[in-house]
Amino acid sequence: MTHVMTLAQTNSSNIGQLTLVLIGVGLVLALFLIVFLATRYKRCPSNRVLVIWGRGGGKQSARCYHGGGQFVWPVIEDYAYMSLEPLVIDIPLEGALSLNNIRVNVPSTFTVGIATDPVMMANAAERLLGLPPQAVREQAQDIILGQLRLVIATLSIEEINKDREKFMGLINENVTQEINKIGLELINVNIRDITDESGYITAIGQRAAAEAVNKAKVEVAEADRDGATGQAVAQREQTVSVAKEVASAEEGKKAAEQMQRVAIAELEAKAVTGEVESKRDQDIAIAERNAETVAAAKRAEQIQRIQVAEAEARAVDGENTSRAEIAESNAKLAEIRAEAKRRADVAAAQALEEILRAEREQEIARLTKEELAPQEIEKQRIEIAAEAAAEKMRREAKGEADAILAKYEAEAAGVQKVLEAKAEGYRKLMEAAADNPNVAPTLLMIEQLPELIKEQVKAIQNLKIDKITVWDSGRGSSQIEGKGGAGGGSTANFLSGMIGALPPIHELAQQAGIELPGYLGKVDDAKDPDEPEPHHNPSAPAEDA
Repeated sequence: MTHVMTLAQTNSSNIGQLTLVLIGVGLVLALFLIVFLATRYKRCPSNRVLVIWGRGGGKQSARCYHGGGQFVWPVIEDYAYMSLEPLVIDIPLEGALSLNNIRVNVPSTFTVGIATDPVMMANAAERLLGLPPQAVREQAQDIILGQLRLVIATLSIEEINKDREKFMGLINENVTQEINKIGLELINVNIRDITDESGYITAIGQRAAAEAVNKAKVEVAEADRDGATGQAVAQREQTVSVAKEVASAEEGKKAAEQMQRVAIAELEAKAVTGEVESKRDQDIAIAERNAETVAAAKRAEQIQRIQVAEAEARAVDGENTSRAEIAESNAKLAEIRAEAKRRADVAAAQALEEILRAEREQEIARLTKEELAPQEIEKQRIEIAAEAAAEKMRREAKGEADAILAKYEAEAAGVQKVLEAKAEGYRKLMEAAADNPNVAPTLLMIEQLPELIKEQVKAIQNLKIDKITVWDSGRGSSQIEGKGGAGGGSTANFLSGMIGALPPIHELAQQAGIELPGYLGKVDDAKDPDEPEPHHNPSAPAEDA
């Protein structure tokens, strides 16, 4: 006994130790689970995008979050980060063909980065997740180079060189549209310089400079001409004015000295003649100098106009040559574009055919999965439900039939027992009335008497009688002659009249072949046809209301 108790105590101690060990292991596991789950909660900094994939499915292959934090389920989910830091991409574009078939060099710098828009984050997660920055930069560089060449091919050199706003707008539109497909957005564009290998842009600049210089020279020559002409006119007017003044002075002087010079008229005449000739020669010299000045100015203007016309002719000739080359280049470019468009249309048609074929197969598979499969399932469900409903109806009908059968069997058994009891009662009644056979029918009639009375009462139960007032003097002067020949008061006569209106019980019994007992009265064999009808005494009126 002591040994058994010792073993029990030892087992109890071992069980307690085992329980403590299990509790400790459970606590350690719970702590480990809490720490593990805490490590699976990932926070997303502002300069990154958190991408979670693995659980679920459908149209969205991954879930992207910018900022905040998300819980990443172990085993069934995984995560990664995408950096939002801008990428600076150098585009050393050289030899890009413009609209007028002149190859240009457009070195530029583009700044791009992963967008935070939900749709573009999903695109970046699908196409850039896990790629190093250099690989992302190379993909973006290829896309930008292609779009930049495409934009340059739609513009002429003059449009590229003059309308920089249009050029930059087309670059932003085309490049943004294409890099958005891989989840990137365009931050900045910097076009460093635009040059060409043929020197066309330089020639355009030189032509513009020459046109500006020639225009300035023409304006200077015109100003010089206007200045020289004005100077000659001023000198001529000055000379004429001086001559007029001198002549006027001389005439006054001569008029004043005329009286004094009479004596020496000849000498004075010779002197005046010499002076006039000298003055004439002077005027002629001045006029010749003025004419020479005007002629020199005209010759300078003529030379200038000739040079300007020759320069304009050369410029027009160069422009016409350039336009002819441009037209020829445009024709070749149109042919190349038409051929490229034809090839692109053929390739697009073939690709569209493949896409439509794949979409057709995909749509057939989808319809098979989404419509035919549910319809087949619904058909089976309806069949099962119909079979269940039919089985239910069969079982309910069987149960109702069994219940009705049992009811009728029980009723039949009850009726049978009632009839057997009545038969036994009738048999005993016949045995008791063996000495007087008329007693049994009479008793049976008496048994049915309440039912007969009930049927008699039904004859007058629907009569609407609210009030009956009977004035009876109590002398019994008014009599009702009828069955029984007894007279009575008005009230008794009224009640007996009402009872007489009921179907006669004796007649019913007589028709049934039953003789009622004597206490129910007797039925006269014949009725006197000359017997007067019962009537009320006028002196005892009755008011029915």
